Amino acid sequence: MHKDLIILFCGVFCFWSCQVKQKERELSHTPNIVMILSDDQGWGDLSISGNSNLQTPNIDMIAKNGAIFDRFYVCPVCSPTRAEMLTGRFHARGGVYSTSAGGERLDLDEKTIAQVFKENGYKTAAFGKWHNGMQYPYHPNARGFDEFYGFCSGHWGDYFSPMLEHNGAIVKGDGFLTDDLTEHAMHYIEEFKDSAFFLYLPLNIPHSPMQVPDEYWNRFKDKKLILRGSDSLREDTQHTKAALAMCENIDWNVGRVIKKLDETGLLHNTIVLYFSDNGPNGHRWNGGMRGIKGSTDEGGVRSPLMIQWPGKISPGTKITQLTSAPDLLPTLVDLAGIRFIEEKPLDGMSLRPLLLNEDTTWPDRLFFHNWAHKTSVRSQQFLLDYQGRLFDMEKDPGQHTDISAELPEVAEKLGLEKEIWEGTVLTELPDEDNRPFPVGHPDFLYTQLPARDAQAFGNIQRSNKYPNCSYFSNWLSVSDSIVWDVEVLAEGTFAVEIYYTAKQSSVGSTFELKFNDDKLVSEIKMAHDPPETGMEHDRVNRAESYIKDFIPLQAGEITLHKGAGKLILKAVNIKGSELMDFRLLMLQRIPSV
Repeated sequence: MHKDLIILFCGVFCFWSCQVKQKERELSHTPNIVMILSDDQGWGDLSISGNSNLQTPNIDMIAKNGAIFDRFYVCPVCSPTRAEMLTGRFHARGGVYSTSAGGERLDLDEKTIAQVFKENGYKTAAFGKWHNGMQYPYHPNARGFDEFYGFCSGHWGDYFSPMLEHNGAIVKGDGFLTDDLTEHAMHYIEEFKDSAFFLYLPLNIPHSPMQVPDEYWNRFKDKKLILRGSDSLREDTQHTKAALAMCENIDWNVGRVIKKLDETGLLHNTIVLYFSDNGPNGHRWNGGMRGIKGSTDEGGVRSPLMIQWPGKISPGTKITQLTSAPDLLPTLVDLAGIRFIEEKPLDGMSLRPLLLNEDTTWPDRLFFHNWAHKTSVRSQQFLLDYQGRLFDMEKDPGQHTDISAELPEVAEKLGLEKEIWEGTVLTELPDEDNRPFPVGHPDFLYTQLPARDAQAFGNIQRSNKYPNCSYFSNWLSVSDSIVWDVEVLAEGTFAVEIYYTAKQSSVGSTFELKFNDDKLVSEIKMAHDPPETGMEHDRVNRAESYIKDFIPLQAGEITLHKGAGKLILKAVNIKGSELMDFRLLMLQRIPSV
């Protein structure tokens, strides 16, 4: 009997081993994917676009070694573009309608590109800015990424060794953030060079705060700008210089990624693509286009896109047909030749025929860009803006002359298409977002609840009107409170950490964390009262919140029962004039014995 079991075990093991080796053989012929996304970089922020104010040779080389898309479109702002790239579907279909306070979360019934590649045996990783949900199962580790290092918020308050997270746990960054993220990507390539991998590198710049190492800033601080924005009266030249310095830092890091792929022998079997998430975050040179970030005009939604795949995509390929962010998922799946069953209809289409010159025919597609209740429609030749003005984009790419009176039938047709799109796609968004913030998912140790996702009552004030990376202060009374609308997904006991600052006079103050009938009372035992920082690294004044050196207070343990309700943090007793400044609450599930 014992001998029979051994024979059976050996047989099963051999079968399993053969299956694994077969899968490895299959994956060895599939390309790796490296997707690099910049944040708030305009189409014109590259030397290959004709901008002589800066040099971006490494990014330019991706286009020269492969394909460049002349008319590639994204959304006017960050999180919607990311949702469309991740799903191949319009962002409104996935419940993404905002960039903060929960509106950036991608619906849980949407399948992501990372999940598709992971299901096909790929290793998956994301290093950088996520911006499609923080709490698990919205967290990147729940959306197909085995590895995540970076931040989930819409922007970050400091780019020099900041507080970040690694697979949910709070960690400290190492050096300039863009360099740090790239280092993690390079280490990942080295570690998994013998596996097929999907690597997503969503970098954090040139989004504000406008921070960049001296090496790059010194190239621009005294430099005369040759090219200026089309609305030069509104251009802040110092902001432009900082943005261009940040773009040159991106270029250096892109070069490091390409070099690592070459050193590991992976370059010829890796698809590398580079694009941005919206138009430029300032009135700088952008090819004469109207609009910047947040605008549904051409300049707000046209992005650079270049893709290389040595031996497959012919060097110097230029694609003039209109394409968009939802096209990326079906394109990469098609190029990789992996299995993908559409669970929901895609809005994007595979660009493989254009990239590999397999078919010269292409439909005249319509693209709809919506933000802040404004929608524009773009065809290959025309753009109908949100005010109903019509522009011939081939003759008038700067949108100077309204020709709706000359071509009323075109304006009417595009206007009707806009009404249909708004009446179908936009109506998929709920009238009210009633999704609570999930807490305590049984498959993940950590739940992070930042000030961004909370409401403050009483005297408590947010450090800035932009919630991302903000904190709460002015906690003066026991009637003041911080409240999250949450749903505890599975009962459990959690270790509670509160990232805070407090004056010496606050030591001895007590506070409670309460959820329905569950409660924890704790005490401030140590003063920590640092000043605001960030301005020392800023090249221009920021609009968003400055930060502080928040440290964790070990508040104790709380048992939370499954269900929905209000998670409330409030003072019990305040020593001195105020309780604390609050940045975030971290809950870590304690495994049951």
